[in-house]
Amino acid sequence: MSKIGIILGSDSDYPYIEKSVDFLKKNSIGFEIEVSSAHRTPQRTIDIIRRFENSGIEVIIAAAGGAAHLPGVVAAHTLLPVLGIPIKTALSGLDSLYSIVQMPGGIPVATFGIGNSGGFNSVLFALEILALKDNKIKEFLVKFRKDQQKEVIEKSERLKKLVSQ
Repeated sequence: MSKIGIILGSDSDYPYIEKSVDFLKKNSIGFEIEVSSAHRTPQRTIDIIRRFENSGIEVIIAAAGGAAHLPGVVAAHTLLPVLGIPIKTALSGLDSLYSIVQMPGGIPVATFGIGNSGGFNSVLFALEILALKDNKIKEFLVKFRKDQQKEVIEKSERLKKLVSQ
């Protein structure tokens, strides 16, 4: 059963979360993904939110660029946690970041970094939210963190050997 819903403002946003989607697939973590524009398909966006709520989705990731209203519109229509990813634009994604991070008081959206790292961190944060109730996901995240630590130590050892030659 999928617990994470992902909504992209455009299919052109996909490259910024592709690594995240691959990570979820590789680790057999269920998710649903849709494209819907807050401006061009507002009713579709609301319909997707309702379907996510009714299907057991527990957290929504929304990625958008430019005016980047999608995460805020999603948050306005659900009580599920919404994680916003600002997408790079001609303005380096700062317009997207400001649009998402400057939500008015009362409608929160957790906002992540611009682009790929923001996309990946939003998935990890979604898993942390799910881990509050799911010990299997919690164990997965503990192992993921340990693996990251091991990788950094291995890189350090390789670098020290390279430098000492």
